[in-house]
Amino acid sequence: MPVTRKIPRALALVFALGITGCAIRPIAEPVNTRPFNFQADTLSYANELEWDYQTSFAAPPSRDRDRTYTAHCIVMARTARQFFQFARFDASRPRASDETYRTLIRGVVAHSPTEPLPDGGRIIIPGYKDLRSFSKDKEQILKDEIGTWVGTYLQVGNWRMIFPFTRGHQRKTAEALYTEAKTKRPPIVHLIRFPRITINHAVLIYDAHDDGAQIRYDVYDPNSPGEPTELVFDKKARTFNFAANRYFVGGPLNVYEIFRDAFY
Repeated sequence: MPVTRKIPRALALVFALGITGCAIRPIAEPVNTRPFNFQADTLSYANELEWDYQTSFAAPPSRDRDRTYTAHCIVMARTARQFFQFARFDASRPRASDETYRTLIRGVVAHSPTEPLPDGGRIIIPGYKDLRSFSKDKEQILKDEIGTWVGTYLQVGNWRMIFPFTRGHQRKTAEALYTEAKTKRPPIVHLIRFPRITINHAVLIYDAHDDGAQIRYDVYDPNSPGEPTELVFDKKARTFNFAANRYFVGGPLNVYEIFRDAFY
């Protein structure tokens, strides 16, 4: 086939994907019967920052520090969602061997967040009451089994960041995220300012509050596992804002959901 005929087809495919990315529909089916609990359903350890975003108020990370677990923000946010969706902890059962836990972890993360609960039900994790306590005790096993940094860089939804984000798109996104967070389906979102690389990060939204002028989202940030953070949508400006922290200077950014369907 001549190259000149291949190019228009490739452009058509890219255009079609761009149009698909503008069709924002909330997914209302809950993935659990209970609300997501930050203190129970998040990982106790942090994604270690590697990229220096040159914030004006904090020194860059020490080059001498041994950062061995970097670029895992998407992997960690996805893992928290997978355990909430596909696992159940049972502290009344005896603790198992490390090899058994490795097998159970693989079973949980083998399921995409886009999948429904399998017929066999949730995978039972014995000996622990929740993901927070399990990850504190079995940190290295989880790090070994949930996936490498490749899962962040090659996440299928990364294509979306190169297309423009209209204010209408962000308004529809905000509404969809609110619906999902309120129906026990915590969405995972990509935070970007592309083509500027002042932030390129993923978090999990687990609740939302609409006060009329703003929607305030409660967020699990893998970079800061100690306490919840907040993402805010300004309805008048139709813009998301993320507060200043140790790796981001704060301000407006664009948001889209990942792990929602085959294109993301």
